[in-house]
Amino acid sequence: MSHSQYDPALQSRPAWNAGRSVGIKRPLTQKQIWAIRFFLDREGRVRDRALFDLAIDSKLRGCDLVKVKIGDLVSGVNVRTRSIVVQQKTGRPVQFELTSDVRGSLLAWLECRGGSIQDFAFPSRANPAEHLSVRQYARLLHEWIDAVGLPSAEYGTHSLRRTKAAMIYRATGNLRAIQILLGHSKIENTVRYLGVDVEDALLLAERTEI
Repeated sequence: MSHSQYDPALQSRPAWNAGRSVGIKRPLTQKQIWAIRFFLDREGRVRDRALFDLAIDSKLRGCDLVKVKIGDLVSGVNVRTRSIVVQQKTGRPVQFELTSDVRGSLLAWLECRGGSIQDFAFPSRANPAEHLSVRQYARLLHEWIDAVGLPSAEYGTHSLRRTKAAMIYRATGNLRAIQILLGHSKIENTVRYLGVDVEDALLLAERTEI
């Protein structure tokens, strides 16, 4: 049975988020990306390197990333340079690029993985016919973060979705482009997602000379 917020029994209960890091999770820096890649390569974690690279390039939510199929990534014997995925949350398609290094890590994994174009690129260990769960993806991410000495509580799956978008925004200041890449329906959502504030706007303005 639930309690009212005014019940004395609730007064001594800690808040649900006590001690937790809530709010926007940090994007990774280029140096941190290299550190995680180095760790995964050193440990021979071919699948995890491909998953990490795809998460960065695709900018997909975790629920969409784990459901990517081999056919979404390959055309014939080659990894695509661009791919399209329909987002679970919005039902709208979003297109993303696959850069050279990322295509290389995906190809290395898919050659190990085998399978058909209808199979999930990252299968579940419990049931190879199913995809990796979002929970397992989050666990893997925290392993990678911990391995390179970053504070795990400050990063999450949205850190990888946000990383490349944040880099592009800092380089260009083009929010409309970021909106398209993230598949947001409203630019206000993009502003909130990136954590854009007055200081960001002023820094962009200062870099523009007339």
